[in-house]
Amino acid sequence: MLDYSIRGENIEVTPAIREYVEKKISKLERYFIESPNAIVHVNLKVYSDKNSKVEVTIPMKNLVLRAEERNEDMYAAIDLIVDKLERQIRKHKTKVNRKFREKGEPQDYFAIAQSETASTQTEEDTDELAIVRTKQFDLKPMDSEEAVLQMNLLGHNFFIYTDAESNGTHIVYKRKDGKYGLIETN
Repeated sequence: MLDYSIRGENIEVTPAIREYVEKKISKLERYFIESPNAIVHVNLKVYSDKNSKVEVTIPMKNLVLRAEERNEDMYAAIDLIVDKLERQIRKHKTKVNRKFREKGEPQDYFAIAQSETASTQTEEDTDELAIVRTKQFDLKPMDSEEAVLQMNLLGHNFFIYTDAESNGTHIVYKRKDGKYGLIETN
């Protein structure tokens, strides 16, 4: 059973919006063998430029489904979110089935109809997960500001480096809002 926690930022969550979100996201339940006991966290945001952003997070026992979408039309964003979540479920199912085929019987909690897991879908998922290039490089000790500068010089959206103070491997990345994030490893 999916429970819904729907929040709105700069928008009132009307019964119509709530009903639409619940109707669309409840379609995902068909992918599960048994109905999951999960809380669906939905954040609806409206920005000053009239764009809407919809974020959906469904934390489950062995998996967290999460997607976000921006669109001028909130209802269109909700539809796109459901499509993204369905793709995540299919991709995860393919990965789990491949792993268990190698080890034995599949033990999956998704029940996807045969027509939806046809061999073409499996081939597409395999292609999406294929590693097409490998790089090796030495990590130079530096601080986070220098790492951001290096990332921008290279034109990348992330950069891995060794922190000069802690000697740990860190990652700086460019966020969708244009600001920067830092991932520190232990």
